[in-house]
Amino acid sequence: MIASLTPLMLLVLSGLPAAGHANEDSNDEETSTSASTPPMEEIQVTVDQVSGPVYMLTGRGGNLGLCIGEDGVFLIDDQYAPMTPAIRQAVAQLTDKPVRFVLNTHWHSDHTGGNENFGEFGAVIVAHDNVRVRLSSDQVMPFMGREVPASPAGALPVVTFNDTVSFHLNGNTIRAFHAAAAHTDGDAIVHFDEANVVHMGDIFWNGFYPFIDSHSGGSIRGTVAAVDTVLLLIDDETAVIAGHGALGDRAQLIAYRDMLQGIADRIQTLLDAGKTLEETQAAGPTADWDAEWGGGFIKPEAFVRMVYEDLAQ
Repeated sequence: MIASLTPLMLLVLSGLPAAGHANEDSNDEETSTSASTPPMEEIQVTVDQVSGPVYMLTGRGGNLGLCIGEDGVFLIDDQYAPMTPAIRQAVAQLTDKPVRFVLNTHWHSDHTGGNENFGEFGAVIVAHDNVRVRLSSDQVMPFMGREVPASPAGALPVVTFNDTVSFHLNGNTIRAFHAAAAHTDGDAIVHFDEANVVHMGDIFWNGFYPFIDSHSGGSIRGTVAAVDTVLLLIDDETAVIAGHGALGDRAQLIAYRDMLQGIADRIQTLLDAGKTLEETQAAGPTADWDAEWGGGFIKPEAFVRMVYEDLAQ
């Protein structure tokens, strides 16, 4: 179970209303936002202790992972650039040690937007090889109707890895490993061995249909495979930090995996029968899961289109 910190250990900026935990409305690149969404500079960051020295931070963008101790601070993702002051203040409430490493779980800007800022403060940015490749060049996200310009040099990871990389900090062995063709082609899953915590980035959206960026090398089959890999790694006591949504556990991850597999299989059957996208959407292949998973920004019809176009490639 997640242990919330005392009010003194939570960051509330300027007495503003609470923004709540990161959810389907938590970022601009992968979600739509409403006119009532406050500016990022005014959003609070909430800190929750997950296990031992490992915490989850939520604000605006993907959920952050944090490991603190005498060896310094290890941070997973850094949301958007305007969120950097709030994130740094939240970390400072827990420790006076510097952020030594920032590990990006993939290239999307709600997870990497603070790279340049944290780099200027002395952090070493780490990511999979493909994250640096994508951040180094202009990107297109057709499903979102977005063009994303290349990041400045200071935002690029300075340490990259192909398969795995390990850190030995604060009494934990922290292992990051690549998941091929999942949410993107550069996803990293991070496992805190001793704390029994795993951060899955946007491979896992807890309670929502996920965005799978097939234009960036992602796929629903690869996402299922990545989840299966994690399920073999963890136990019933493991805390699972999702890229978006509440802190999860193994049972929730199994439910997520079963949903993805079930929908993919149904859409594949319709594809094999020669059904068009419109006919597939009309058949309602997500109907059994919509009540539980369809309340995020990716609505059922859009999720069917995403999966159909992925499987049709």
